[in-house]
Amino acid sequence: MAITELNSSKGYSIEKLCELASVSRSGYYKWKNKVPSQSELNNEKLAQQIRRIFTNSDSTFGVVRIQCALKRELKLTIDVKKIRRLMRLMGLFPQIRRKRPVWQRITPMYTADNIIKREFETSAPNQKWFTDVSYLFYGDHQRAYISAIIDRFDMSIVSYVISEKNDNELVMGTIKQALDNNPAAQPIIHSDRGFQYTSNEYHQLKKHYQFEVSMSEAGKCLDNQPIESFWGVLKSEYYYRKDFDTFESLKDGITEYIDFYHTKRYVPKFDGLTPFEYREKHA
Repeated sequence: MAITELNSSKGYSIEKLCELASVSRSGYYKWKNKVPSQSELNNEKLAQQIRRIFTNSDSTFGVVRIQCALKRELKLTIDVKKIRRLMRLMGLFPQIRRKRPVWQRITPMYTADNIIKREFETSAPNQKWFTDVSYLFYGDHQRAYISAIIDRFDMSIVSYVISEKNDNELVMGTIKQALDNNPAAQPIIHSDRGFQYTSNEYHQLKKHYQFEVSMSEAGKCLDNQPIESFWGVLKSEYYYRKDFDTFESLKDGITEYIDFYHTKRYVPKFDGLTPFEYREKHA
């Protein structure tokens, strides 16, 4: 209360301050000497845990993930309305994501049908992989590129490569890394119609590894929704909120976030498990 703060910091009299605030002295002392109820003490402890979880998530967890964390870490089942109220009182608001820039269309060399047709659901790992390239900035507006593959089953990142060049090697390296690390996998790999995916090199890679290719319809980014969604999460929860002086600091930061995404970011639709935990459960 302002009366207590002004009395202790400025030395103003309680009587004058109560008069200015239109509060009786007896009412002020009754408030000051009030013993907190058990409910108030419990709410204070809960608020401290919510703040801790929110801080540990780098200020990215919303009410649903906070609820998952409370249940997993403290065995507490708390209604989302109560969590939302306490977060608002403490001024804890997760970052709002930005819209992704529009990519320029190109004339494709090799194309494939859209086998997925937005039927994203899978029953096991390594059935449907989605891949794409996005760009990031560092230093004095220097551009870097990240290529990644996401497994729609558990939303885990199967492989990713970060480079200063947006070339065929970036994409081919991502594909090779994913398939070499999962030699038994025979996925459908879905992409857009970017120049790497319609290149002869990608076509030869398909023949070598014997994976099935699916491509989005021209200009329809929602056909590739799983990886598009991951870009939004990566950028809103981490990239947009940081500054990177060097390419190496950018790589290290993205690597650190993806590790967090895999092992500490609880997924409500997986009953609060992380992507890696959900994958291991169904391996």
